[in-house]
Amino acid sequence: MAFEITKDLLETVTQYIKEQNDRALSELFADMHHADIAEVLNELSFDEAVYIIKLLDSETTSEVLLDVDDDVREKILQRLSAKEIAEEIEELDTDDAADIIAELPEERQEKVIQQIEDEEHAKDIVDLLRYDENSAGGLMAKELVKVNQNWNVLHCVKEMRQQAEHVSRVHSIYVVDDNGKLKGRLSLKDLLMASTKAKIADVYIPKVDFVRVNDSAEDVANIMRKYDLEAIPVVNELDVLVGRITIDDIVDVIKEEADRDYQLAAGLTEDVEADDSIFDLIKGRLPWLILGLFGSLCAVMIMQNFQNIMSNPKYKALFFFTPLIAAIAGNVGVQSSAIIVQGLANNIIKGSLWNRMVKEVSISLINSIVLSLIIIVFSKIAGYPFNFSIAVSVSLIVVVIIASLIGTFVPLILYNRNIDPALATGPFITTSNDIFGILIYFSVAKLILGI
Repeated sequence: MAFEITKDLLETVTQYIKEQNDRALSELFADMHHADIAEVLNELSFDEAVYIIKLLDSETTSEVLLDVDDDVREKILQRLSAKEIAEEIEELDTDDAADIIAELPEERQEKVIQQIEDEEHAKDIVDLLRYDENSAGGLMAKELVKVNQNWNVLHCVKEMRQQAEHVSRVHSIYVVDDNGKLKGRLSLKDLLMASTKAKIADVYIPKVDFVRVNDSAEDVANIMRKYDLEAIPVVNELDVLVGRITIDDIVDVIKEEADRDYQLAAGLTEDVEADDSIFDLIKGRLPWLILGLFGSLCAVMIMQNFQNIMSNPKYKALFFFTPLIAAIAGNVGVQSSAIIVQGLANNIIKGSLWNRMVKEVSISLINSIVLSLIIIVFSKIAGYPFNFSIAVSVSLIVVVIIASLIGTFVPLILYNRNIDPALATGPFITTSNDIFGILIYFSVAKLILGI
């Protein structure tokens, strides 16, 4: 059954903290998963969260720190000494340890690293801090199992046992040469079936997927998704094996990217959450709202240029169809851009731009004709003149085609300029298509009606 935070649980924890009943708190959290403990800490006050963090053992605390909300972890780390942070860091894999240390000010980073007793662990963390957090080097962990191609099976097994003590999960066994260059991977089945005197060079599988330290996190995610990998080795510029990336790190990358794209599509320029401060939420929302306001003002100015149409009693009904045209244009643009952005994210956008344009125009033409026929039927029932309904229908066809092309090619242009194409969804496309939609609507209507 899934863990659930109840009011009674929080009241019990709070009461134990007030009473300083450490024994009862330890028993309460003893069988609780670290992710569930983190969820409880997120609901407590800051002082209460710090109290529990200092009460738990280092192994549990280190895992909990990874799962608590970023702002909670930041405050907790501020209250812990460099020695206390180092004790928690030593319980973590190097990639997770580097992530936590990277959140500290540079001065505190040095103090914490100096307090780490395991010099090899500290050295690996420092090495990882050199890489960009959104690169393969920034994602990888140093802990892995590797064997030399020149060892025999018996020696290999002994070495693997020693290395496995420092690796929480053994996803793969990698084979390297005397210079540490990645040569392939080793199958446990092949290892068990081979003679103890057999050379690893005669047993290992030379085909292995890998990434380089400077590859982007997005590229790593695409490779692991495509080939269904639980882990992937990382090599440096000289093809030397330097680390591995596991699926749990990639899931975090995919989630963060999805959250970011969703917020961009919704018109949020900053990475904000529901419980952020009012100022942060305003800063994240206001820029796109201002853009929408200017877009609407442009639409107002366009409509003013067509006052002669709306002042004509015979065609004043054109004004009432304006929201319809704007809404359809915005929706079509968002649909088109969402499909393209999704395709770019999944690396499935193939073929020439010309073929894509033909395909998009064909789809838009069919959709717009269906919508236009509905408008003609509606206009007939409502008693509008036939030439009026034709003007609205033709305008709608042109608007839908233009909106779909904008929604298709703006993300592609942004992508080719190394700008996140997710910017092209949501308010940006909606606002631009509103403007173009209204301009096209009145221009086509004026041309057909001869006003």
